[in-house]
Amino acid sequence: MAKTKYMVVSGFLGAGKTTSMIAFARSLARRGVRAAILANDLGADNIVDADFSAESGVTTEAIAGDCICYQHENLVDRLRRLAGAGAEVIFSDIPGCGIGALDHVYIQLLEREGGEFELLPFMCVVDPERLRMLMGEDINLPDELRFLLDAQMAEADLIVLNKTDTIDAPQLDKCLALIRTLHPDTPVMAMSARSGEGVDAVTDYFIARTSGAEHREIGCGSEAFMAAERLLSWYNRRVWFEQREDRNVDFNAVLAGIFEDTRAALRASGGNVPHLKIFAAGEGGDYFKASLLGVDYPVEFDRRFERGYAAVSAVVNARAAAGADAVGEAIDGAIAAAAEKYALRARTFFLESFGMMDEGRGNGGRASRY
Repeated sequence: MAKTKYMVVSGFLGAGKTTSMIAFARSLARRGVRAAILANDLGADNIVDADFSAESGVTTEAIAGDCICYQHENLVDRLRRLAGAGAEVIFSDIPGCGIGALDHVYIQLLEREGGEFELLPFMCVVDPERLRMLMGEDINLPDELRFLLDAQMAEADLIVLNKTDTIDAPQLDKCLALIRTLHPDTPVMAMSARSGEGVDAVTDYFIARTSGAEHREIGCGSEAFMAAERLLSWYNRRVWFEQREDRNVDFNAVLAGIFEDTRAALRASGGNVPHLKIFAAGEGGDYFKASLLGVDYPVEFDRRFERGYAAVSAVVNARAAAGADAVGEAIDGAIAAAAEKYALRARTFFLESFGMMDEGRGNGGRASRY
């Protein structure tokens, strides 16, 4: 009996890990291979990426509460369940600030599960805009975060430059040259998960190979790593918006306004969001998904609602280079402003906000505000 194939996809905040995993799963489906996704995050089980993956038609489970690096038994249980349900290939990401999964996931799976799973190449997805940090350019993020991006690439068996549809040929060559200079011994490929260009070639590559799963010294747990993590905070919220007069409104405008008001508040306070995501579900497969990769960038709309609604459920995830209180105040204020402008009731069913180094993070509650 063939082993279930498993691959970890790492990458910096906003690199497009989820969109990439969905694209790989669809590429495999066209070949008759069944794939599934484990969407991982540090907070509780309210993850935009899990909802988005499921809405995209790919079998998806959320594995939340901590990085998969630190919940081995839970990870193995989820892998076995998905394999038992027919998944031949399973992808999981790690949080966008994460490093160390080569040791804590791949090597642990080999040592403790005796080769039960076939480990595909450990992949790091990078995007052109974040690479500017390593080119010495200022993209309004703390210098300490450069360490995370480079360490993620250093850990990988395969580096994939994503979002090639956003750059021209000279920029593409510049990005690939930088990656190859920094990590000359690591294979590098390029694709656009959104447009599909290059996805099949990347899939062909990783599906035919396995990981050596050998330890690499990348600075996990070092002072540079701790300095970067101290600058980050998480915010997760699930909210039900309901129009007070039960009339349809344009929730594309409502949610776009939340992005813009959050952007303005963080800019005023000197904070930034390496990644702010909102997902909202409508009816019959209609949904909204958009992201903001920083206060100086335009909102990226993966999909907008096709019609108006009187009520929708939305998930808001923010990973910010700012204090947890400042992030919470910015998003809370943006939601309140949207509710007032469009005569909405905004009922929050879940809310948590925490700094990466906050006391209480390790107990699953993560210094949460409910």
